[in-house]
Amino acid sequence: MHLNFDFSARQILWTLTFAAQLVLLVVLLGRDRARRYPWFTALITLSALRLMAEILLMGRMAMLPLNEILLTMADLSVVVGLLVLVEVARRAFLGVPRSLRIVNGLGLLAVAGGVLAAWGPWPAWSQLVANPVVAKLNLMLFVAAPPDTLLVRLGVDKGNLFLSLLTVELGILVVLFGRAHKAGWRSHAQMISVGLSTVAIAWLTLQAVCQTIGRTAHPQTKVDSDRLIALVGKLVNANKVVYLAALIWWIVWLWLDEPGTPQAAAETEAPSEAPSEAPSEAPAEVPPEIPEP
Repeated sequence: MHLNFDFSARQILWTLTFAAQLVLLVVLLGRDRARRYPWFTALITLSALRLMAEILLMGRMAMLPLNEILLTMADLSVVVGLLVLVEVARRAFLGVPRSLRIVNGLGLLAVAGGVLAAWGPWPAWSQLVANPVVAKLNLMLFVAAPPDTLLVRLGVDKGNLFLSLLTVELGILVVLFGRAHKAGWRSHAQMISVGLSTVAIAWLTLQAVCQTIGRTAHPQTKVDSDRLIALVGKLVNANKVVYLAALIWWIVWLWLDEPGTPQAAAETEAPSEAPSEAPSEAPAEVPPEIPEP
């Protein structure tokens, strides 16, 4: 018996990712995590909307308005992603003086900015605005690119690159120093940070590998070009698998209560002793017999 399985890896990953995002949103709303992490909830919601737009609008709209929609959502994701980092940092380092937080934040920005400046290539301004028709799209693409067009313009996606560098830096700080404050192991702030850092490391690795391939690979035949395209496709799918694993990670840990909360303490308490049986009632006294006259 031959089974006809006509689903590609891209379609399977899209379905699983979208389902995981919906489950995560249910956990965030149902377990009252959205109130404490509203920007993280907004980021997951925006990511789910981007997936819907890619599948539902691709091939049903003209390319120019479709690219404007996807690029707008991609740029908005970068802005929301920066707000998520601020949100996680505030939750993870409660009690730290504001002056120290500002100094550390400036340090993180300086390090990420230095790496961003050294990470090439940087397109010339004249190339971005050379064609007035697509100049706005090029500037939007310079900030962030949709996932499926990420590798078409290598070295342009500087907004996502800067966000990923900051995410990795914050994740290292939370893991190393979070225990001394309010972000110990199994805390929601650390679990969110670990997931975000893992996704960022996978994305940075994808960028570095693909840029290396672009600089060193010189295919001579169509067969060689097809092999490179297939290799890049596998790397992109691997990056999507990492994001799917991060979604499952967040679902599990955000469902559980943080250690030290009343709910977690109630779950770990030993069951109370069974109530002792009520003492048996004393037998009623037998009234004395009345002598006969």
